[in-house]
Order: sequence, then C-alpha cells, then structure tokens
Amino acid sequence: MSKILIIEDEAAIRRVLVKIIGEENESYQLEEAVDGLEGLEKISKSDYDLVLCDIKMPKMDGVEVLEKIKKLKPEIPVIMISGHGDLDTAVNTMRLGAFDYISKPPDLNRLLNTVRNALDRKELVVENKLLKKKVSKKYEMIGESDAITHIKNMIEKVAPTDARVLITGPNGTGKELVAHWLHEKSERTKASMVEVNCAAIPSELIESELFGHVKGSFTGANKDRAGKFEAANGGTIFLDEIGDMSLSAQAKVLRALQENRISRVGSDKDIKVNVRVIAATNKNLKEEISKGRFREDLYHRLAVILIHVPALNDRRGDIPHLINFFAKQITEEQGIAIKTFSNEAIKLLQDYDWTGNIRELRNVVERLIILGEKQVSQSDVQMFASK
Repeated sequence: MSKILIIEDEAAIRRVLVKIIGEENESYQLEEAVDGLEGLEKISKSDYDLVLCDIKMPKMDGVEVLEKIKKLKPEIPVIMISGHGDLDTAVNTMRLGAFDYISKPPDLNRLLNTVRNALDRKELVVENKLLKKKVSKKYEMIGESDAITHIKNMIEKVAPTDARVLITGPNGTGKELVAHWLHEKSERTKASMVEVNCAAIPSELIESELFGHVKGSFTGANKDRAGKFEAANGGTIFLDEIGDMSLSAQAKVLRALQENRISRVGSDKDIKVNVRVIAATNKNLKEEISKGRFREDLYHRLAVILIHVPALNDRRGDIPHLINFFAKQITEEQGIAIKTFSNEAIKLLQDYDWTGNIRELRNVVERLIILGEKQVSQSDVQMFASK
C-alpha cells in the first residue's frame, strides 16, 4: 500500500487529484493538507511514499516546503504542481530535488505516469538502503579492545578523506573489513569498491587485470577489455596482498598514483582515472624492499596512513563478542535456533591458540553450532575445536 500526501490550498484541485489518483489504484492511501505548514506537520509525524505539492500557497510556498522535506525526509519523492505562470519556478524546484512537476490543470496520463514512476523510484531507494544496511552489517567490526577501538577511531578520521591507506596484519585478521569500512564511510560510497587479490592472479596477467588490454596485445586478447582501475573510477580500489604484486605491475600502479592516469596493455593511450587506493598485505614490506621485491617509492605512496590489524591472540578480550556475533549470524544463515556458549566454553576458546585468527574462530563456532547441543559446553569445545 502506497501512502500519498497531497498539499494543495485549492479545494477543487485537491478533490480532482484525490479522485484521479485514487481511481488509478485502490491500494493508494491518500491524505490531504490545505497548506505547507499542515503538510510538513503530517510529514514529520508519518511516513509517506510520495508527496504532491502546489507551488503557490499561502503561509508557506511550495519551494520552501520542498526544501524542508528534503532536509527532513530526503528519500520521499516530491512532485510539484505548477500554474502556467510558475514554470520557471517549477524548473528551479527540479534543481532543488523535486522528482518532477505537473502543470495545472493536470493532464491525466502524465499525472498517473509521473505518480507511478515516483513510487517505483521510492521503492528502489528503500531497497538500496536495506541492501546497504545488509552490506554494512556483513562488514561490521566486532570488538572493544584498545586495538579495535583505535582502528575504529582511525577509520572515522581517515574515511572522509582521499588519503591512501596501507593495512597490515596476519592472514584472517579482517584487513578487508577495514578496507570496506573506509569505503562505506567515505564520500565515494555511492560508487564501486573494486577488490583485487594480487596473490590470486598470475604475474603475467596482473597488469591486464588492473589496467585492461587492447585486442591483440597478447595471445588470448580477442577484444578490448577495461581493467579494475577503470571499473573503480569514482570509487575505491582495494589491492589485497599487494606484497605479491610483480615489480612491473608495481611500476604501473605507481604511475597511476602519481598521475591519476593508466594505459591498457598494448596501448599508448592514457586514460584518466579518479580512484582512491587502499592496499593490504600480510608481509613486512620494508623487508621486501630490502630484498628488492617491492618498490620503496610505491611503499611511500601507499603508506600515507598505516593501519595495523592485530592477530586474534593479541586481542583475546574480543573473543566473547566475536563468538556471540558469529553464533547469531550463523544460526540466521542456517535457519536454526540460536545456540549459546557456556562461560566455560568461552573461556576455553579464549585460551586457544588462534593461528588462523578470526577466520579460524568463525569456522570453529560454526562447527560447534551445527554439531553441538542447545548450549555449547566445555566438553563440546574440547571435542571439536582441535579437529
């Protein structure tokens, strides 16, 4: 059921709009307001899927109403209703965020099409918000240790900037979570975050993967292909395990960072890109530099901000929080009843040597939930955690 508010001071026009829109779809729930003040009061107290608002009204004109709606509830689409002499004003309202405007007297087909399109748009906005919440929840950072609190504070300070970030730490500690939060909390969040696992791509293909190629540039290049840097234009590229990148690819990444330009393999043409680079590694890059396996100039370009994610063994106080989080997440995914962990089981898991870090902990929690009883006990942990 779509809830629609009509703000119009002329009673006759209000009645026409209510009749036309109501007869179009019986599921529409229509409400009326005689001026902008009443309309804003209704909007502040209730959620609407669409607002139709006259431009010329007493007490408060439609432009001011629109501006206040966009501040109060920006997701609500607003269709402005204009008299013939209000077209310049109507066009200006589009710049202020109106979905569209309808001239008086309203054309039946145009009015109904605009209403349908606006409601479809609202539905998409809501779906995108829900999806974004799911994404945010997926990449939630769990823990209250000093190390995690420090990382969260760093993210809050650094995310709104375009500063490059190098994330270090052992495998399985959640370096990709830090990268995702940096993107989610940045001004680039509406654009893509493109992930590249540099360790998983053969050295002979990494340059093509990152920068694309032109047809015929190498065997198997049957057509032009854009690379990850182009795909991330306007957004963020996350270079995971950058310590495994070949030296020749490192040189091209350095140029991309210096000049904001890349060139596809086999082409001399430069392509301008606007990409924020976040990198991660489990290697000691300073040691790699001393051995000639990593470029020092690239390191200094990447490591504007350094964030270190500690091993799970160094933040054992976070383990009870992580167990509860994973237990809830896994039971929801599996569609089974929530299971709790006894204090003795949690203590045993806190004392365990987590060489595989958070990734290993989650696997053990999942195993215990699937194979254990309603409450996971100390004996369950002793039986399954070492397998």
